[in-house]
Amino acid sequence: MNFLTSLGIPLHMDFDGQRRAEYLARFIITLFGIIGFIWGYYKQQFSLTVYTCGFGFTLAVLFTLPPWPMYRRKPLHWQKPKSDTDQKKKK
Repeated sequence: MNFLTSLGIPLHMDFDGQRRAEYLARFIITLFGIIGFIWGYYKQQFSLTVYTCGFGFTLAVLFTLPPWPMYRRKPLHWQKPKSDTDQKKKK
């Protein structure tokens, strides 16, 4: 991973990007599952269903596993840490 970060390739995804990636993966896998089931039922060949579902899974992995820029649009802004003197004054 150190090699990838030295090249400037980001390896993170924000929380909203994780939500969108999960939704997109579920949508793609469900869509290809339904299409594969209908196509396999029509052709009466179960292997077509399996191949279609496998293609949908591969497509979902390619679209959602890498941290594409569309998944890094809303970065999380952290609060600055409180110093020890601030915490002692409140007590």
